[in-house]
Amino acid sequence: MSRTALRICPLCEATCGLTLTVEDGRVTGARGDRDDVFSKGFICPKGAAFGAVDQDPDRLRRPLVRKDGELRETDWAEAFDTVAAGIRPVVERYGADAVGVVLGNPNVHTVAGALYPSLLLAALGTRSLFTASTVDQMPKHVSSGLLYGDAGAIPVPDLDHTDHLLLLGANPMESNGSLCTAPDFPGRLKALKARGGTLTVIDPRRTRTARLADRHLAIRPGTDALLLAAVAHVLFAEHLTDLGDLAPHVLGVPEVRDAVRDFTPEAVAPVCDIDAGTVRVLARELAAAPTAAVYGRIGSCTVPHGTLASWLVDVLNILTGNLDRPGGALFPLAATDRAPRPAGPGHGFLLGRWHSRVARHPEAKGELPIAALAEEIDTATEHGEPLRALIVSAANPVLSAPDGDRLDKALGALDFMVSVDPYLNETSRHAHVVLPPPPPAQSPHHDFALNALAVRNQVRYTRPAIPLEPGRMAETEIHARLVLAAAGLHGAAPDTVDDLAIDQTLTKAVRQEHGPVHGRDPRALAARLTGENGPERRLDLMLRLGPYGDGFGARPGGLTLERLLAHPHGIDLGPLRSRLPGPLRTVSGRIELLPAPIAADLPRLRHALTAPPAGLVLVGRRHLRSNNSWMHNVPALTGGTNRWAVQLHPEDAARHGVRDGAPVRIKGAGGAVTAPAEITDAVRPGVVSLPHGWGHDRPGTRLGHAAKNPGGNVNQLLDGTLLDPLSGNAVLNGVPVEIIPLTEGTADVPATPPLT
Repeated sequence: MSRTALRICPLCEATCGLTLTVEDGRVTGARGDRDDVFSKGFICPKGAAFGAVDQDPDRLRRPLVRKDGELRETDWAEAFDTVAAGIRPVVERYGADAVGVVLGNPNVHTVAGALYPSLLLAALGTRSLFTASTVDQMPKHVSSGLLYGDAGAIPVPDLDHTDHLLLLGANPMESNGSLCTAPDFPGRLKALKARGGTLTVIDPRRTRTARLADRHLAIRPGTDALLLAAVAHVLFAEHLTDLGDLAPHVLGVPEVRDAVRDFTPEAVAPVCDIDAGTVRVLARELAAAPTAAVYGRIGSCTVPHGTLASWLVDVLNILTGNLDRPGGALFPLAATDRAPRPAGPGHGFLLGRWHSRVARHPEAKGELPIAALAEEIDTATEHGEPLRALIVSAANPVLSAPDGDRLDKALGALDFMVSVDPYLNETSRHAHVVLPPPPPAQSPHHDFALNALAVRNQVRYTRPAIPLEPGRMAETEIHARLVLAAAGLHGAAPDTVDDLAIDQTLTKAVRQEHGPVHGRDPRALAARLTGENGPERRLDLMLRLGPYGDGFGARPGGLTLERLLAHPHGIDLGPLRSRLPGPLRTVSGRIELLPAPIAADLPRLRHALTAPPAGLVLVGRRHLRSNNSWMHNVPALTGGTNRWAVQLHPEDAARHGVRDGAPVRIKGAGGAVTAPAEITDAVRPGVVSLPHGWGHDRPGTRLGHAAKNPGGNVNQLLDGTLLDPLSGNAVLNGVPVEIIPLTEGTADVPATPPLT
């Protein structure tokens, strides 16, 4: 019997609504939900493949426990007994910081990944947190923290209303957007052009997005901050700055003018390889546009000056008066965000409250660089114990972090490791316990984090499309039991975790004088919560206390879980609106335009003006159908152009004697990989491009399809020592590499060096 069910797609940041066809307990089809209030029927190839992802035969169905050196299937009771017996002794013998927590990208796409990691960290008391943010977006969090006092206050371009979009290091025609949640990002860009707007793309590759642009500038990789500083210089030099309504909320404009004085267009032109006249045109067009937005993403974050580039993106929006106004860059307001509080000074944002043991990297947003994970395990110092145990949730750092070979060996030396992962992959194969969550169709969905980055305010929630299969455990229960095991409360009911979280939240809420439940009884409020389980009750709580919530009756007609469930296609909460000074949490209560850590890092950027350009440098590449390593096991997402190849310009190919389709060796500071050459003028001279997430040839995994075409691990070219000093983000782009053609008689190099 066939039926349909609604589901929000968890496969990228676009969060599109899907209508699933379900037959005999299986997803047999997926199409866009035309009634979805946000995506309005849009679907990309990943969403269309939802059923294939859901039914992947290599997904683990039962937990695994290591016995006599081998991972074997077991029941959930033994799995959690083993977790409790493995984690607590490490904490008690070596201290909480000897247990590390590693969180991967999929956590932001699940209810469990949003609700429980913070509770796990509190239960452990560890400061050894590593996440995918430090190979992706941490520079943006740090720059927002320093500017606005809140690392989560990230303004997004008002795509549907802007007249002028300047886009750096992003390819949303392939990625569907990042740190900017926008279903049908490609269609929104086309609509921008159709209404007479201007799109400028700055990227060393002529991507699909660049081909759509009115102007494409093929910048030298890693020089984004220099270009943006030069644009700021022109705005000041030609008296083009106009803060407009922002002026009362901004401190430090004269200081920024002085700080960018040396970055003239003539000074940056030879380094960026963009002529001075073009830099001036960029500045003038940005200032003259009725509304404009500057948007930078992963290509401008994963470079040596990633935090400075992220800071300068916002500086340009501020100097032109385009921050916090329609058509510019605005702060979203999600339904589960904190309700707006009275404007005024906050606690601000601090960096370096603690440091990693070995290289003494400062923490950022409570995290240490994931590039330092291997050395934190395998290197002894006088600064505390090495990591002895890891809890890894939905992460595969052997492929996603630099120098995966070293990390691969380090993981094998741990006293204990537990992975929450549906696959036995390159990382989870080292675990002592693997806890597999169910497929997405058997899980609920609400986008806690991504709605806070959405280009339109809205709220949607979908319950599981398919009942939980016998023998499986809900992902929320897996995480709750993991919290209990880490806290030394193994055996307690999982609902205990949710009840404690609800009690803590309400106890704090009733003490807030400006809040809707001030002075009320938290137990009486908790009794009013609805939902089928603890996670739903927590969602109801967040909705009620949020900016659109009913405040437990204080705001009749406001959001509750019951109201949301009555609108299965979601509730539209309106376009983004001006919100300042509401989002500000700085000590001054204003935007602090030149924070001290930024000012201290600017001499390093000035030094880059005189640094000689490298020879060949590496940049990454996104594939439309397989943004992450775990998608490579789905045949529908790995065909066509989604292939492992190194792209290089015809001039570079001729200079190095490389033939199209022939194998080449790419060598970096961390190692070497081999790949077939794809000669194309879509990359600028001096640049080679490799996709990330590949390298599925290690033994002991269960990734049948991925192993047939393993590719090479591009991050193995990196040794993990190159980091943006402010954010700890790994430098993945603009790093020097060598290209060596492999001719007949030349010893080939395996895509990933053999394990020892």
